[in-house]
Parts: sequence; structure tokens; C-alpha cells
Amino acid sequence: MPAATSFRGETSIDILHSILREPHTRLRALLPDLSPEWEQLVDRCLVKSADQRCASMGEVLDALRRAASPALRQEKSLAVLYFANLSGDKEDEYFRDGMTEDIVTELSKIKELRLFPRSTMLAFRDKPLAATQIGQQLGAAYVLDGSIRRAGSRLRITAQLAETRNGHSVWAERYDRELKDVFEIQDEIAQNIARALRVVLTEKERREIEKVPTSEVQAYDYYLRGRQFFHQMRRKSLEFARQMFARAIVIDPTYARAFAGVSDCCSFLYMYFDASKDNLREAVSASRRAVELDPESAEGHASRGLAVSLSKNYDEAEREFENGIRLNPELFEAFYFYGRSCFAQAQHVKAAGLFEKAGEVNPDDFQSMSHAAMCRRALGHLDKAREAQHTALRRIERHVQLHPDDVRAIYLGSLALCAAGERDRSLEWVERALAMEPDDSSVLYNVSCGYSLLGETDKAISCLEKAVRQGFGHEEWIQNDPDLDSLRGQPRFRALLQHLSVPPSKSGSA
Repeated sequence: MPAATSFRGETSIDILHSILREPHTRLRALLPDLSPEWEQLVDRCLVKSADQRCASMGEVLDALRRAASPALRQEKSLAVLYFANLSGDKEDEYFRDGMTEDIVTELSKIKELRLFPRSTMLAFRDKPLAATQIGQQLGAAYVLDGSIRRAGSRLRITAQLAETRNGHSVWAERYDRELKDVFEIQDEIAQNIARALRVVLTEKERREIEKVPTSEVQAYDYYLRGRQFFHQMRRKSLEFARQMFARAIVIDPTYARAFAGVSDCCSFLYMYFDASKDNLREAVSASRRAVELDPESAEGHASRGLAVSLSKNYDEAEREFENGIRLNPELFEAFYFYGRSCFAQAQHVKAAGLFEKAGEVNPDDFQSMSHAAMCRRALGHLDKAREAQHTALRRIERHVQLHPDDVRAIYLGSLALCAAGERDRSLEWVERALAMEPDDSSVLYNVSCGYSLLGETDKAISCLEKAVRQGFGHEEWIQNDPDLDSLRGQPRFRALLQHLSVPPSKSGSA
């Protein structure tokens, strides 16, 4: 092709003005046969707002690999944006968020569609960007957006499906119904999108989409409130979420998702904040009921797998995780918690593969890749460990730009920075995490790992002792953690293990 420039002007001042103020020439205007992925990458590199550009050269390289690999380009990839909340009440955002995420859940039951995960879409929630512009940034073939207005017992939802490359509307609809029709609306949206994209649903997919989780709207409202607080991953928020799920169960004792919610809250409380028998017992009991009520729920089996793995019933946990993966091969939680279960048993090869698969299913998740690096390091696979750690760090840095108050990203980032040889920055992030949540047992444990890797032995043991006092109950992780190896010869560390009744041996960041 003849030489062409993205910005034009008769003088250097004109060109500078064009760079700062004018839209650039789109790549496919010059090369019409070029694939959209290349144009989307160039658009992200040249966009005016820094927030919309690639965050690092690593992200540019990822995009280059996707553009160069036809197998990664899927015709029916769909980005579902968080619907606009038109209710006029900020308190109603939990309902908007839950409704949007449930529409994604319904669409994910259609095997021909590739949906972008919640963590990816959160970055664009309530951002003043055009839907097709977001679709182009993500490399999605289609984008769904809309609005929700709830007033008393009435519900109004608008939804529009557009093709990313040209902005053409493929389907649009407005629903003006009673609140009790909420599941029917979700069902209709999913089936209408399938028709618009010429996807023929299997009988199983149709049954799954049409399944109504509860007949009680108030129970659903409590469930959505619980899910909003569950995602905050703090002790108080998990305890409040458990209360909301329990209220949903009181209204509808057959609500399988609410039982799974109770189980997950209790499992997380047991792992990170309060390793009590009551939490573990409730997690096991609620997960059993969730699976009994809905044996075809992949999420229910993943919840059950997590609960019984914490009870060290690893054979049953394996069966539950395998069932979850069979029912939904794209369920991140099944791979991630299965990996944790294997790691607790020192099955590092299997755990590494599961963590890597989890990171593939959710390409924005940094936890899975950080754990994969830990497993590879324990196996002596140092090149693979560095590669996984590099991926984790790239994802963490991108995440922290959008969510600077996410303490989990900060402390896992400190471990990744240490592995990358950036000692000063690693120490800065360790102390930043500790300042954010000085009494959180999970933070204390991972800060201890950071101090251990940095050679700060006394600080590492002090944080670990405090983590245990605050309720950290992951004995198996302490027992297997390569990040804590520098502490194992210390008398205080041995005394701590004896207190926990854990024989000194050799998890990484939890």
C-alpha cells in the first residue's frame, strides 16, 4: 500500500493539533481486507484517553498474539455491559448489577457464545464510553447494553445488541412488566440474542435457560443483595452476605443458589477469617442441600467441592469439581478451587494445570496465575514459574490501575514484584497492603509471605503469628508454602506449627 499517516496537516503545528484533538484514520479505511482485531489494537494504542489505552507493553503483546492467531478470534463473542440504573436510587445498584450478571449467566449456558467474565466488564461499569467502543477495546464481535428502572412492583428493561465493527443494531427490545416476571425477561433476552445471532439452541440449553431459580421475588432480591456483599471479600461483608442468603432461604426453602451462597460465605470465612468448626459444618451442610435441590448446577457442585475439600474429604471434592467442570467447562471457580484442593494435598503438577486453566478461562484473573507460578516454583519448573509470574504481574498492574483499593491485588502483586527482582517496589507494596488492612488475617498471612521472601524474618513471623490469632485456618498452606521456607528453621515458626498441630514440612500466597 502507498505510505499513509494516521494524522494529517499542512504544517507541524497542524499535525500536532490533529494528534491531540482529531480522530485518527482507521486502519481498515486504508486496508479494507485487514481483520478487525488489528484495527482494534491500533485504535487502543492511538486513543486520546490514557485510561482507554493498553496499560503496558505486555498488554500490547497479548493483543498482538490474539490478532495474529485466527483460532482466538471467535465470531460469536459477546460483551455484556452493566445496564444503566435509571431507578434514581444508588442503593438500587445491587439489583442492576445482579440482573446484568444473571443475564450473563443465562447467556453462558449457550455453548456457541463466548462471554467476557465479570472481572473484565467491571472495569467499564458506568464509564461514559460508547458500547461499540468498549466492544472494540475487548475484541468482542457483539456488545449488549441497556437500562433498568425499578419502581414499586414495576420493572422496565431496555436491551440492545449491536455489532461492534459497524455499530449496527442487531436486536433491541423494551420490557415493561411486573417485577415478578424478572426471570421470564432474562429468559427472553437470552433466547432473543440466540435467535439474532442465528444460534440454534439444544434442548438442554433451552431447558437450562428456562429454569426458574425461585418463584419468590423477595427471595431473589435478598439473594442479589447477598451477592453484592459477597464480592467485596471482607469479613463483615461475608457475614452480611450470609445473612442475606439465609433470609432468601427462609422465604424459599428450595432456593438452591441461596444455599450455595451460604456455603461459599462459610467456606471463605473459614479459610480467611474464622477457622471454626461451625463455619465448616455450615459450609458442608448448605452445599449438600444446594446440590440436592439442583443437581445440574455447576456452581453448586463447585461450592460443594470447596466445602468438602476444606474438610479434607479430597476424594469427594474431586468428584464434585469434576462434575462442575463437566456441566460447565468454562466455570472459573471449578478450576480455581479444584487447584487449591490439589495444592493442599501437595499435588503440584495437577494444581498447576488447574490454575493455568482457570487463568485461561478468565484472562483477567491474577490469582490463578500467581498460584500457578507458586506450583511451578515448588516443582522446580523455573522458566514456567517466571512466565506465569510475569503474566500474573501484568494482570495485577492492570487491575490496580482500575481498582487501587483492592488489597488482594496489592499483596499478590508484592510477591510477583519480588519474584521479578523489584525488591524496593515489592517492599513498598507489602507495607501498602498491611496499612490498608492491618488486622485482616488473609492480608497478614500474605504479607508474611512477602516479608519472608524479602528476608525480613522477624516481621514475617510476627505477621504470621497475628494472622493465626486473627483466625487464619489454612494449615495445609502453611505446611506446603514455599514462600515461607526461609522461616522454617526459626524457633518461633516451629512453635507456631506445634500450636497448630501441623508437622513441620514444606503453600504459597493464599
